[in-house]
Amino acid sequence: MRRRGDPDVEGDAVIYWMQRAQRAVDNPALDTAIALGNALHRPVVVFFGLNPFVERANLRHYQFLADGLRDLASGLRQRRVGFVLRRYPEHRLLPFLTEIRPAIVVGDENPLRQMAQWREKIAEDIGVPFWTVDADVVIPTRSLEKEQYAARTIRPRIHRLLPEFLMPGPEAAARVQWQTRPSIRTTNLHGILDGLCIDATVSPARGFCGGTTAGRARLRTFVDDHLNDYDTARNQPDRDGTSQLSPYLHFGHLGPREVALAIQSSGADQASITAFIEQLIVRRELAVNFVHFNDAYDRLDGCERWARQTLRQHQFDARPHRYTTDEFEAGATHDALWNAAQAQMINAGWMHGYVRMYWAKKILEWSGSAEEAFAIAVELNDRYLLDGRDPNGYTNIAWAIGGKHDRPWPPRPVYGTIRSMSAASTSRKFNAAAYIAQHGRR
Repeated sequence: MRRRGDPDVEGDAVIYWMQRAQRAVDNPALDTAIALGNALHRPVVVFFGLNPFVERANLRHYQFLADGLRDLASGLRQRRVGFVLRRYPEHRLLPFLTEIRPAIVVGDENPLRQMAQWREKIAEDIGVPFWTVDADVVIPTRSLEKEQYAARTIRPRIHRLLPEFLMPGPEAAARVQWQTRPSIRTTNLHGILDGLCIDATVSPARGFCGGTTAGRARLRTFVDDHLNDYDTARNQPDRDGTSQLSPYLHFGHLGPREVALAIQSSGADQASITAFIEQLIVRRELAVNFVHFNDAYDRLDGCERWARQTLRQHQFDARPHRYTTDEFEAGATHDALWNAAQAQMINAGWMHGYVRMYWAKKILEWSGSAEEAFAIAVELNDRYLLDGRDPNGYTNIAWAIGGKHDRPWPPRPVYGTIRSMSAASTSRKFNAAAYIAQHGRR
């Protein structure tokens, strides 16, 4: 959270510039804005600018985002908070701040490079305090102070802070209700994407609808039907026993605190609860920590020196199979399991976490260099996955290709001391034939 100066006590309203945390519930940034509004006796209004030029985003991502806007508008009304939605070319915050005199501006944090640059620019250009709140994690990232080397180093720090942060939010309503002004324009939600310059070459994902309501329904289904077996079934891609909540967490339609509290109070097997919390909080927040503190998060340069060194030493190893980006994208490799994983990504907009590891490691094995493999994996990950363009995705690629958050293993061709995965060993861990039959292209 950042602050500069004192609020303008004569301001018209507290402004919450919403970006990543696209929800009206379990939202620490919104809670902060409402608390400030109540303290200053001012209304609160959320400003959301729909920008078609978000890096690497396409129609698949924008449609999921748009699905959630009705839930967002409804939830804000219940909390007596205004909602001003504007789309390109009227999506910028600064012109809005000339229409409404802000007492203070609140934003939610996003560690990705483009979003961080936007926040820095706003902080320079506005004349009132700008506070940012880390609403995407349970433990605020800045409280961890630096990049953590691995799960084993971040885990004790997170668990030490959990009692302070893992508790229900206040969910208060604004005491002064926002009154819509005829002079303040807002965009109708109907046809919100029509006419925008959006890459439409990737269609909306089958089986996923965005929004807090859909996310909560998926959470309930997971708790009721799958959580009890999560400890043993989470690495079984043929069973799809995972929560599939990552798109909702990525777009901020669900908050990790709400998910964690629902899991903890579920009454499920304790081993499964512990395993899920490890993934949701420890591993996910390790990924956010990596992206926040390491500007090379989407390149091999962001990985440890030992990993980059071993990959350079094995750069010219013989590779029995080599594929271009187009061949990878088409799922046109010799490997039926890899092709099925790629098909799941393209068709569903989601890929099971266990095969994601295999998917990325084989791109390393079948590319001309580790740098090339990293770039291909990022391109495909961000283009097709609903939870692409996310710290989790970049960290998974960095782990698989560059040994991030891992350790050296016995040397192998191409991989060097990076942990390797083979089709034979991977297929023995689950029913690969069933997975291929379910997701492989016919």
